[in-house]
Amino acid sequence: MLIHHHNRRALCKGSPTTEQPIFSTRAHVFQIDPNTKKNWVPTSKHAVTVSYFYDSTRNVYRIISLDGSKAIINSTITPNMTFTKTSQKFGQWADSRANTVYGLGFSSEHHLSKFAEKFQEFKEAARLAKEKSQEKMELTSTPSQESAGGDLQSPLTPESINGTDDERTPDVTQNSEPRAEPTQNALPFPHSAGDRTQALSHASSAISKHWEAELATLKGNNAKLTAALLESTANVKQWKQQLAAYQEEAERLHKRVTELECVSSQANAVHSHKTELNQTVQELEETLKVKEEEIERLKQEIDNARELQEQRDSLTQKLQEVEIRNKDLEGQLSDLEQRLEKSQNEQEAFRSNLKTLLEILDGKIFELTELRDNLAKLLECS
Repeated sequence: MLIHHHNRRALCKGSPTTEQPIFSTRAHVFQIDPNTKKNWVPTSKHAVTVSYFYDSTRNVYRIISLDGSKAIINSTITPNMTFTKTSQKFGQWADSRANTVYGLGFSSEHHLSKFAEKFQEFKEAARLAKEKSQEKMELTSTPSQESAGGDLQSPLTPESINGTDDERTPDVTQNSEPRAEPTQNALPFPHSAGDRTQALSHASSAISKHWEAELATLKGNNAKLTAALLESTANVKQWKQQLAAYQEEAERLHKRVTELECVSSQANAVHSHKTELNQTVQELEETLKVKEEEIERLKQEIDNARELQEQRDSLTQKLQEVEIRNKDLEGQLSDLEQRLEKSQNEQEAFRSNLKTLLEILDGKIFELTELRDNLAKLLECS
């Protein structure tokens, strides 16, 4: 499953390695009609995966859902959002940034309640994160010192967050409750060969769909991971070059200070120049320290990326095992179909033989009846 370039840009603002799914469920997705503001418009043909994501860099929570290559939900949770249950299997919330109202139809009341609990939990976490961010902004009194070589912006700096604080829920009337797709785990126990065959087919299809969705998610995460590794590697090389340049500049300045100290006739000028050079060296040392800390942070992110790569390889192996299991189930299904066909043929032959025996028996009964009548007549005559 490949995500379109524009959709991927909308979903991957900021650092691609810091946003992780923390809860997923399946539901039918709807949006309010922008013209009437009263009718629901379905945005997915069937039940799709709806996930909560957490971006540790920006400390925000988002609700994201994809239908094939199209992002049908991309909503950032803010403290003023409210998730409302309008029926036993349907809920909604308003996103003023997207200027719409999202609706979700679930297969059961339990899934709706679980999604609502997670919404309230992450909404409270977003409120606490906002208050903490405001406190940090109030405590910060001086801006960070700029380096002599210019302000180098990290490629992992997060952009603006898709969300707002003034959320409101419009008056929405639900004409009919949407029909949610039943859960894939609720398969009845088959009582006959046909039912058993159908159950095996459903189970195989459900497992295949589940792992196809997992594989699509892994492909998306792999693309994000590759882009992050390339950007991090390029930045590390660039900062190492700048670090070497700063070190050479510092050594040159130290040598220059030593030369100026040796000139006694210009002691006052040398002292003033030395002070300026010392300040410049101090600034360069502080800049070097900042760059070293940034390099350490990038190394940690690269280690995290390697862990994600190992997880992807593990899930790929599990997918291969499931595909093998799926082939075994298909073989069993084919065997059951052959046995069923053979049983039906034997049953048809048995019915044909039974019908022939009944016809012969009817003839014998008729002959016996005639024989009885003739014997009765002979008895009467005698």
